[in-house]
Amino acid sequence: MHSYAFPGDLSPEISSIGSQPIPYMRTAEFSGIVLESERILLDLIHCSGGRTIIYTGSGTGAMSAIVENYVSTFKKAFVIDGGSFGHRWALLCEYYGIPFVHYKVQFAKDIDYEDLGKKVREEGAGVLLCQHDETSSGVLFDAGKIGKICKANGVSLVLDVISSFLAEPFNMDEVGADICVTSTQKGLNVPPGLSVLFFSRKLDGYKFAHRGYYWDFEDNFSNLRRGQTPFSPATIIFLQLHARLKQLEAEGGEMRNIEAVHHRAKVFRSQCSKYGWEMPAESPTFAITAIQTKDTEERRIFRGLIEKYQTFIMPGGIPGHYRISHMGLQTDEELELLAARINEFSGLR
Repeated sequence: MHSYAFPGDLSPEISSIGSQPIPYMRTAEFSGIVLESERILLDLIHCSGGRTIIYTGSGTGAMSAIVENYVSTFKKAFVIDGGSFGHRWALLCEYYGIPFVHYKVQFAKDIDYEDLGKKVREEGAGVLLCQHDETSSGVLFDAGKIGKICKANGVSLVLDVISSFLAEPFNMDEVGADICVTSTQKGLNVPPGLSVLFFSRKLDGYKFAHRGYYWDFEDNFSNLRRGQTPFSPATIIFLQLHARLKQLEAEGGEMRNIEAVHHRAKVFRSQCSKYGWEMPAESPTFAITAIQTKDTEERRIFRGLIEKYQTFIMPGGIPGHYRISHMGLQTDEELELLAARINEFSGLR
């Protein structure tokens, strides 16, 4: 079996941890693992003097936590909606009854940053919610430009870096983001189950709201100061996360992983050109390659790859639209073979 969906094929070192006995987590040893994981995570995203919360829950759970605890403290939010994950910010604001500006970006298109700056100035929202990489389309938005717009207008910036973390260069301090969110099953390349919030030191002492029991920021901060979580964590995934972070630290940081992701994307995209598949993303991320084929709603490519080759890619919301992750273990030869097998079911010869 091969997976070109998140998190991709895992290294033997990480996957083997999943079969180990589960240790008890209310120990000094587990606390040490959690605190060291926090330190490395903050180094990787370049958030000096910051804090993290590591939740047992998906990235959407962490997004909900942000809206409950932080966005709800503002009178109005500004949501950049460039696809299904950007739209999730809008749905969360609606759910919690938070007024928001719904700034829509056409699918697979980049933001018009001049227009964005104008709208942000006009609307007077206190916080802006955005993806760095809109995973549904494969578009990478310019976090630096968004950060400058927010800084110029006194707007707090919250960024979803779930699929760009460790796939694209990113410096949280330089961008000026107040909160970023990621999860384990993307660039970290460990199983799904944990999500990570990064908090800038600018938020030290901030009076967060208390609108959700499980996700409450203050409760989690209080426990994480001693390396613990308020509720039972996904213990084995914490161990896998820690092992992966130690690997990245031993490699000198994030750049080696980012360079590998970029190389895989370039190899696969050369095959896309060979087979004539459109890559519609206007400003593509290297985390995934999004392709538009002539497949139908029946998803012949998706089902064919599973049934004949036990291989997974990610279907999109449009017939014939597929996304191939460049996380995980992928050789050049495997990527070339994957393209040939996609072509086998695509009806293109």
